[in-house]
Amino acid sequence: MALASPGKSEVLADEFEDDGDPISVAEASSLSDTVLAFRLGTTTREQLDRYLPRLASELSGLLDTDLGAQEDGDVQRIVREARKLIELPNRPTNETPTFGTFIYLRDVATLLRRLLWIYTTRNDLEAP
Repeated sequence: MALASPGKSEVLADEFEDDGDPISVAEASSLSDTVLAFRLGTTTREQLDRYLPRLASELSGLLDTDLGAQEDGDVQRIVREARKLIELPNRPTNETPTFGTFIYLRDVATLLRRLLWIYTTRNDLEAP
């Protein structure tokens, strides 16, 4: 995946900031469903760019909750993978090819779904 200059990455970093709202399982689930339904040949770069900050913000919000990673090695591994994915150098930029952004979004959506399941199970909520 091509990376851009730090200046352009910093702009995307601002878009990924957690908004502090509580986790909306329904919204996060809906966003991830939408992204996972995207098809490479029919999804535009503009669509990908529109979902990128929203989806990453949902993932970031989940990472700020107690997911039980201290007690469960599998959860710890997923959390570590998710944190690495949304680290500044790993995020797509304007120079990232559409394919790279598409794959990145699918990865974020997949991890979001996994962490949503962990979150809902841990908090006795209805699963997505």
